[in-house]
Amino acid sequence: MAPRTASLKKPNFIDMTTTRTIGIGILGFGTVGQGVWKHLTEKQSDLESRLGVKLDLRKAAVRDLKKKRGVKIAASKLTKNPLEVIEDPKVHVVCELIGGTTKARELTLRALSLGKVVVSANKALLCEHGPEIFAAVRKHGGQFLFEASVAGGIPIIKAIREGLVANRFDLIVGILNGTCNHILTRMGEDGLSFEDALKEAQTLGYAEADPTLDVDGIDAWHKASILAWLAHGKWAPAARTLVEGIRKIGPADIDFARRFGFALKHLAVIRRDFKAGWMTVGVYPALVPNRDILARVSGVNNGITLRGDVAGATTLTGRGAGGDATASAVIGDIVDAIAALTGAAPQGLSSEALATREKAGRALRMADLDEIVSPFYLRLSLLDKAGVSEGVYRIFSKHKVSIARVIQYEHPNQGRGTVTLSTYPVSERKMSAVLTELRRLKTVLEEPVILRIFSPES
Repeated sequence: MAPRTASLKKPNFIDMTTTRTIGIGILGFGTVGQGVWKHLTEKQSDLESRLGVKLDLRKAAVRDLKKKRGVKIAASKLTKNPLEVIEDPKVHVVCELIGGTTKARELTLRALSLGKVVVSANKALLCEHGPEIFAAVRKHGGQFLFEASVAGGIPIIKAIREGLVANRFDLIVGILNGTCNHILTRMGEDGLSFEDALKEAQTLGYAEADPTLDVDGIDAWHKASILAWLAHGKWAPAARTLVEGIRKIGPADIDFARRFGFALKHLAVIRRDFKAGWMTVGVYPALVPNRDILARVSGVNNGITLRGDVAGATTLTGRGAGGDATASAVIGDIVDAIAALTGAAPQGLSSEALATREKAGRALRMADLDEIVSPFYLRLSLLDKAGVSEGVYRIFSKHKVSIARVIQYEHPNQGRGTVTLSTYPVSERKMSAVLTELRRLKTVLEEPVILRIFSPES
């Protein structure tokens, strides 16, 4: 049961009559950490003039003191002990940029227990430990700001929390992973295979040596869960979230998309039915109609559309990753934190707002499979034999799934053919039943490939 508003810890404010200095500490000094230090240093005078305070970049915690770095920083400003940063009474804002969830969780909770402001770009930490983190915020009166955790330099968190606060969102859909978007762009526009496009992304630094988090949809799920919580007060549990990656996309899928006016994109889709009281979250590759603005978001860029009941559809696009884009979002949170600490602006997510959001989330359920509806695309590898297609179509007819389009590809002398088809809107449960029966057919030679066809209405 959520505590009453009156019992919630009030935010910590700095007495500006005794100090005009805000201390900033950084945990983790990789690409993003160095970017934050660099841009804060370069723009310090301008920021101090705008904020009416002096900024003191006190210290950065690193793993290797002797490592060569791309920014100039005095040796006295570096430490291997992150607690030296957190427990410094002159550090008011702690930037958690170390990544991972174990050490990051421990250090974040320690900083919050001291009533400090924590700024983080760590979507995995927030997704896995969000309730615990915000419980600490409410208990100790600090703040946790996380603009950089979703979509890099696109201010999507601020848009939901502030600019579009008057809206209830029945649809949030976005391209949240730049690696996937780069790969699918190269496959769709330049004919590269998945393997070649991935190898290029790794060469360019867009993908890690182990790309699992990106190409299997895990990174996008972390971000989607954060957006779902922010908009609706409910975290998307892994067991009730459809999470799929892009490894299975092939030339036939690209050809189908091109022929019928679609672009293949990796989407995060959050839908809310306010009358029925459910929410659904899915992360998967989808065919997006070319007329939709998200179909034209290319390369490593991200794009997010929010459909509100007051403003209608609003789309934000831009750089979703990279050191500078993420550093920009971190600095934006630092500025917001300083404004709140000095009383110049309200606290971003107050204890009262957190309590209200939690209450709303408890009243919301995850949708059943019968309630999640969309058109589907399916690719089948079939034995090249008379009557095989008829057997497939009978399964669709049995489950009352109507087929909209069909393309058949012949593979001479291979004894097999490929069929791609699309359906009219149908529930996830019905489509799952169709797939179960198709897998049992001996004439279906490979695991069927299924994609959703994105439609704002379904």
